[in-house]
Amino acid sequence: MLGIMLSVFWTVLGWVFRSVLVKFVLYFGLFFITTEFLQEVLPLLPGASSLTSAFSSISPGMWWIMDMMQFSTGVPMVISAYLTRFILRRIPIIG
Repeated sequence: MLGIMLSVFWTVLGWVFRSVLVKFVLYFGLFFITTEFLQEVLPLLPGASSLTSAFSSISPGMWWIMDMMQFSTGVPMVISAYLTRFILRRIPIIG
């Protein structure tokens, strides 16, 4: 009985070190690299003031149409989706 228990113990321990620990280290490394990369890149991106000045010349009639189409909700979603896709494609292991 002791031999079976030791066999199960070493099998589980081997699985933890081969599978779980390796994946944890790999994904933690990817998370760390991604967060540090974003902290360096975000100050280089344009701010919201450039978008405000770009939309200041739109007429009130056009704003009404854009409000009906939920432009103020959709555009930030699309921009963040494109930015996320761009970042994920630049990581060699994932993209």
